[in-house]
Amino acid sequence: MQGDKKHLQKDFFLYNASKVKCKTYINMREIAERFRLPPNEYVIIPSTYEPHQEGEFILRVFSEKQSHSEEVENKIEVGHLSPIIFVSDRANKNKDLKGGEGPKKDKGKASTDKKNKNNEPTQRDSKESEEEKQFRNIFQQIAGDDMEISADELRTVLNNVLKKHQNLKTEGFALESCRSMIALMDTDGSGRINLDEFRHLWDKIKSWQKIFKLYDTDHSGTINSYEMRNAVKDAGFHLNNQLYDIITMRYANRNMNIEFDSFICCFVRLEGMFRAFNAFDKDGDGIIKLNVLEWLQLTMYA
Repeated sequence: MQGDKKHLQKDFFLYNASKVKCKTYINMREIAERFRLPPNEYVIIPSTYEPHQEGEFILRVFSEKQSHSEEVENKIEVGHLSPIIFVSDRANKNKDLKGGEGPKKDKGKASTDKKNKNNEPTQRDSKESEEEKQFRNIFQQIAGDDMEISADELRTVLNNVLKKHQNLKTEGFALESCRSMIALMDTDGSGRINLDEFRHLWDKIKSWQKIFKLYDTDHSGTINSYEMRNAVKDAGFHLNNQLYDIITMRYANRNMNIEFDSFICCFVRLEGMFRAFNAFDKDGDGIIKLNVLEWLQLTMYA
């Protein structure tokens, strides 16, 4: 196991018995144990009596020869991301804009391009599924002539569709979640998305929905923090323990369970922030440098 810092899955503990452990597992202020073990590789797992609690642990190792220890931790990375122009690109463009006429002109042009793009027939239009036709009809009714929707309108579209998924227990998407979705898919900084961007977003939501239903085995509409760790991994995101703890604190409810809306919102933010980082990380060394304008644009519109 030396050199392998991957997080151990549940199956490891099901098929590998512990060599030593505390004699009595009770809720006490302080517990101290002393063990004598033959030379080998061991995984030391501290725990608290109740889940989701913080505790301090001291480990002292006495050995006749030199020993090596390391924390089991994952490398922070993400799988392949399909190309989307993200907020970081707009942040770079904004540095070159001068005066008030430029942005208005570009925005109008982008809006016209979007409208023309939506009016052009494509092969995909001729092969639309019933679900896609339903989306197009709802989208056209809500979007109006410009064929673009805001966060409020996106919430209406998504929640209307979710009502038809009887096997998914959820109260629908919150407005803040829809704002994050707009920020992820909005390619021109208008705060609105067109039909093609909406299709791309819905494809992502469907893939993440499958992952959620995989771990929501009791159909309660929630998954616990341990299942969330595996769900994040299945979605292609590889994080460390500190980030998993942050996700639990940010998105879990009082019972430390994560609901569907929070689940999707977490994945939207994860993908958005990875995209933004990759856009700034030109040389791929895992380090970026931002000025205050770029930092605020990145964090405030995400």
